[in-house]
Amino acid sequence: MAFQTSLMAYFEEFTQTLATDTGDWVVKGFIDVYRNIYTISVDTKVVSKLIELMLIPLIMQYAQQHGYELVLSEYQNHYPDVSLVAADGTRIALDLKSTYRTNPTAVNGFTLGAFTGYFRDRTSTKNVTFPYATYAGHFVLGIIYTRTDESIDERRIYKLEDLLEIASVIKDFQFLLQEKWRIASDHPGIGNTKNIGSVRDIERLVAGQGPFSVYGEAVFADYWMNYLTNDMARAIESNVPYRNLAEYLQWRERAPLLK
Repeated sequence: MAFQTSLMAYFEEFTQTLATDTGDWVVKGFIDVYRNIYTISVDTKVVSKLIELMLIPLIMQYAQQHGYELVLSEYQNHYPDVSLVAADGTRIALDLKSTYRTNPTAVNGFTLGAFTGYFRDRTSTKNVTFPYATYAGHFVLGIIYTRTDESIDERRIYKLEDLLEIASVIKDFQFLLQEKWRIASDHPGIGNTKNIGSVRDIERLVAGQGPFSVYGEAVFADYWMNYLTNDMARAIESNVPYRNLAEYLQWRERAPLLK
């Protein structure tokens, strides 16, 4: 897809925006009107939001240069983070997701949005900028980073002249841009059982080689539109039909798609 190729060309600019020449995050802390600097913890939600705020202006620049109207999500919990609308009305959903390395080859994983609500009712306007079905593609801009080993003294208040003394809490950024279905796993994301999880192997993430990449987007959609957690199954007095892709394929043989 031309969108994917053209946005990936901005990865170098993304890196220059987020990192110093040595690979450390350029953000050192929060500053108040008195020029006091407060260090940042390695809280993933804080880090994720700051990265998003730093990259949005570059994505806006990309949109202007490539003829897209950029529509930001009105609310924090709405999908997607960014909608790109071409002159002919074609819409592309872009979610910004960040995660940290757990070892040199794996990450903690992304959460890729809900598998209930708008994902199942694809004409719904609830918690989504535009109905899910009206997007020509659903992409994830993934940012992978490493947590630094240096301890951060959150009790200390720094001044501007101390800036270089402050350790960056993350470093070594790597970017990926893939369609959501290509990097999705067959298990929910960590911490929210109603969110789709991602694969965690870095090479597979970058290459878009999740388990559904072999079967196609239709299988990914059908899998997650019919997926039930234990609580969901109990609420409708049903059994959980499958817990992984192998069980799904067996279940689908018994319950073939309607033509």
